[in-house]
Amino acid sequence: MEQVRSFVAIELPEDAQDRLAIIQQQLRHGAEQGVKWVDPRGVHLTLKFLGNVPAAKLPEIEQALRVSVPAYLPLRLGLGEVGAFPSVRSPRVIWVGLRGEIDRLAALQDAVERALEPLGFSREGRAFAPHLTLGRAREGISLEERRRVSESIGNVSRVGDLSFEVVSIVVMRSQLTRKGAIYSPITTISR
Repeated sequence: MEQVRSFVAIELPEDAQDRLAIIQQQLRHGAEQGVKWVDPRGVHLTLKFLGNVPAAKLPEIEQALRVSVPAYLPLRLGLGEVGAFPSVRSPRVIWVGLRGEIDRLAALQDAVERALEPLGFSREGRAFAPHLTLGRAREGISLEERRRVSESIGNVSRVGDLSFEVVSIVVMRSQLTRKGAIYSPITTISR
């Protein structure tokens, strides 16, 4: 039985991707070696990671989302501050946060969780922390490189006031390759 590695996400408009590329360039200055940077064209907001799903189950997932999600769309989001998990001082994941209708976004994410739980997808154990991943610290990063990455995050001049309307969510396929993941939409759900 064919398995599809998949997740539910919000795709970003081109102008948001362009802004993320600029932010990434600012971050790379002085922190190039210690971080594996994400292609800005592939950055998305993950609402729910599904993992390997039988291809035959995808129509059921789509139907569950079509019933529950449209009530939470559209919503308006904007790019927020640059940060890192677990902290800026010890960065492992470098991200840009979101601002705008965050309560509505959290309700949308909860609707996705509730829709998929009866299909056997357990709820995420952690609280939803909406962010857009720009890069990940490489394995074995030295303390000096980690310090440069941390400094680079602190030196990002301005994210800007770009905002965008979210009118749909997407069930995405994620194909892992040696050069990174390749994402392709399986289905789009809108109002």
